[in-house]
Amino acid sequence: MLGYAGTILYVDLTTGKTRTEKLSDDVAKKYVGGIGLGMKLYLSNSKAGVDPLSAENPLVLAVGPVSGTMFPTGGNGHAFISKSPETNGVGEAVSHGTFGAELKRAGYDAVIFTGKAEKPVYLWLDDDAAQILDASQIWGKSSGETEDAIKNEIGDYYVRVASIGLAGEKLSKISSIFNEKTRAAGRTGLGAVMGSKNLKAIAVRGTRDIAVAKPDEFITMVKEFHERMKGPAAQKYRTLGTSENIMVQNQLSCLPTRNFNNAHFDNAQKVSAEALNERYITKIIACNSCAMRCEHEAVIREGTYKGTQARMEFDSVWALGPNCGVDKLDAIIKAAELCNYYGLDATSAGVTVSFVMDCHEKGILTHEDLGGLDAHFGNADALVQLIEKIGKREGIGDMLADGVKIASEKIGKNSSQLAQQIKGLEVTGYDLRCLKTAALASAVSFRGADQNRSGAYTIDLKGKVDRLKAEKGRGKLVKDAEDTYSLIDSLIICKNAKGTLYNELSDMAKLYRLVTGYEMTSEELTVAGERINNLAKLINVREGKSRIDDTLPWKVLNQPITDDGPAKGAVVTQEELDLLLDDYYQARGWNVEGIPTKAKLKELGLEEFSSIIEGKEA
Repeated sequence: MLGYAGTILYVDLTTGKTRTEKLSDDVAKKYVGGIGLGMKLYLSNSKAGVDPLSAENPLVLAVGPVSGTMFPTGGNGHAFISKSPETNGVGEAVSHGTFGAELKRAGYDAVIFTGKAEKPVYLWLDDDAAQILDASQIWGKSSGETEDAIKNEIGDYYVRVASIGLAGEKLSKISSIFNEKTRAAGRTGLGAVMGSKNLKAIAVRGTRDIAVAKPDEFITMVKEFHERMKGPAAQKYRTLGTSENIMVQNQLSCLPTRNFNNAHFDNAQKVSAEALNERYITKIIACNSCAMRCEHEAVIREGTYKGTQARMEFDSVWALGPNCGVDKLDAIIKAAELCNYYGLDATSAGVTVSFVMDCHEKGILTHEDLGGLDAHFGNADALVQLIEKIGKREGIGDMLADGVKIASEKIGKNSSQLAQQIKGLEVTGYDLRCLKTAALASAVSFRGADQNRSGAYTIDLKGKVDRLKAEKGRGKLVKDAEDTYSLIDSLIICKNAKGTLYNELSDMAKLYRLVTGYEMTSEELTVAGERINNLAKLINVREGKSRIDDTLPWKVLNQPITDDGPAKGAVVTQEELDLLLDDYYQARGWNVEGIPTKAKLKELGLEEFSSIIEGKEA
């Protein structure tokens, strides 16, 4: 078996015992790797209705067949999969850096954590040797501090570490799992799953070479993609970075501002990629095997927040900036640093702060409720202080640390209308009222509100369709985009490099063949992508989710855009959403409730899970 390590490691944190199983050729080829393999292993090792924060909820760590190789961006990723404490459905998050490559070189395709340790521990993988070590001395430390402490303890700077911060320890449902100090498996609250198991970190050192099936052809493909990454397809990431999207979306009036009260930010230029790069970016870092470089590191050299350092991306700039009405980059960078320090998902944290500001301005939350904070839109000091409170679960932060859905349920007073979430997961920086393909994609996304499950927003932004119109045909576009993205996250390749896949499916099929030696046509790979999305849907169906959960935030359905400009008056009506959902379910071959049929499961080779849909497919 080439491309794959061929081994799955099981770690029982309750007993402290470990064991290994062989990864079969059939499972490898059917589910590819990454999120596909991870969800298959999760579904086969978990029970319906499990409490996400209980010892019985498994946490799966998986890498892809390309991990550990020198293929640009493909050698470095890893994925965590579990039941999300935030959505009670599929919890899935991908990160890049160097950790995934090291895990593959240690000889593992996946690690499955079960049970709960009696005291804080970390897993130390040194090739074949797996040890559960005491983490009492690093409990309470940030992910960055944890990484340094473990490297010092082991005596090897090149050990790779994935860990949680204080937010994960305190079971914040918007907490993340960090590696390389600034890179996060960021969404769906999987840091809390680690924390619930008293698992502080995973440290790994791998020394094995990764062999590929056709080395000469593979090296030729690697060289070709190195050249592609020097070209226009990756220029944005090499230069201004993803924050370039701030101005692009602002000009189209699709930049959510002040918790979706607006779609245009008047002060966008102050937080633009140009302003960020000119004043704060000091270096741009690449992941293992990446020829592109995209991690923009910002440093504040003077003023109140002097010495602050954080990786800045569109998602963090938007969520902590325009979405909160904040136009001060130093405060935004400081808030991002605090998210890293405490181990919070910056997107969810920013959306949670904007929700608080909205509630405060509408009189739902008082100064007293907020511990004296004047949390109005644009108050940069309040932004920083609220992130600090959320990270510590201090005061109002205790309630906010579980995200906007749970917070709105506790607050009441119709605050749910201000909670920008889908399936419990906070929205991302795309105004869905005027991006109707993206609106459908967000509504049906198996992990909740997130653009990274399909990238369908690009269909709207690039003018491939009328972005203000809901019409039949969008379902097929979203389905195909989802299947492609699931393959990218199963191989695992960085989505920032997607533009270098000039012939997406055929490029990926060729890469898979050269690495693994398995014959895989573009058509077969397409089926694998569809299989992975149906697998995710089966997990959600097993956990009780159906059409009613494939919806949009109240503001998107009821509050039209008021800003003058190309999107004025845009909104997604329930009638439009129903049309789009029907079209999508039909494209998927599901019933009108969004449940896969037995015929579809048979077609995709998923018959072993047919009991999940018994009585639900009619």
